[in-house]
Order: sequence, then C-alpha cells, then structure tokens
Amino acid sequence: MFDTMTLTKAAAGLILTWLVLLLGKWAAEGIYHVGGHGEQAYVIPVEESGPAEDDGPQVSFDEVYASADAAKGEGLFRQCQSCHKLDGSNGTGPHLDGVVGRPVASVAGYGYSDALNGLGGDWTPDRLEEFLAGPAKYAAGTKMTYKGMKKIEDRANLIAYLASKS
Repeated sequence: MFDTMTLTKAAAGLILTWLVLLLGKWAAEGIYHVGGHGEQAYVIPVEESGPAEDDGPQVSFDEVYASADAAKGEGLFRQCQSCHKLDGSNGTGPHLDGVVGRPVASVAGYGYSDALNGLGGDWTPDRLEEFLAGPAKYAAGTKMTYKGMKKIEDRANLIAYLASKS
C-alpha cells in the first residue's frame, strides 16, 4: 500500500509547505512592519491634560450623606449580601445590622483580621465611607476582598441604608 517513495513524497510535501509558510511570514513582516520591534510608524501629538483637580468641584462626604437615599442603598446592599447579613447572624463576614455607630471589630463570634482588630474606635459614617472606598487601602491586611465602591454617592446611599437598619 505505502512504499518508501510515497512516504518520501508526503514528507517532502509537508516540509515544503512549512518552508513556504515561513518564507511568507518573513516576507509579510518585511512588508508590513515599519522599523524594528517597539517602534511606532507615526506619532499622534496629544495635548497634555490638566491636573485631576479640573474634574469639577470636589463635594464633601458630609454634603452627599446629608442627601443620601436609603432606598437606593438597599439596592446597593445586594453586592454585600453574599458575605454579610442583616439578621444578627454572621456569614462569611460579620453581620452589619447596627454597624453604624458600633465599635470596630466588635461582633462576638467573628474572627476579625489583625488589621481591623488594631483600628479601634467606632464605625462612623465617615469611617465607613473611607473603608468602603477601598477596604484593603483603609485597613491593609483585612480579610475583606471587596475592591471598593467608586462613587461617593453610592457609598453614602449604602451607609444611609445601613444606618436605617441600626
């Protein structure tokens, strides 16, 4: 069925195809690449942007919190429900009923990280706002893996909702 000449022809065909593809790749790189690796074909000049302060007036958290909407905060709490509960029982994280005004790391039966155990004080709205903006930044070493809530309005609404559950 197969003799030596047939196998030799098949192998030669495969090798020739491979060489044609390599030569084609080499030719295409020579035609379509401008300059060496990492060089740009052309540069588009872009004006430097101003400092971040030009983004508009900075509003304080107290002003935003004064007009916070607890109903919107209830919708935002859905993100928290996978780890926290509001019924007095702990989940992956400690329960959050009564968290506004409660001492930090004070829920009995929950094993807090050393980062939170060392903070002391109470969870005021301002402290909660800083924590929710970036838990790992606020308390380096915390067990809370949440990246943080970007919008100050969302943080204020969530804290207003949690305060209504206190």
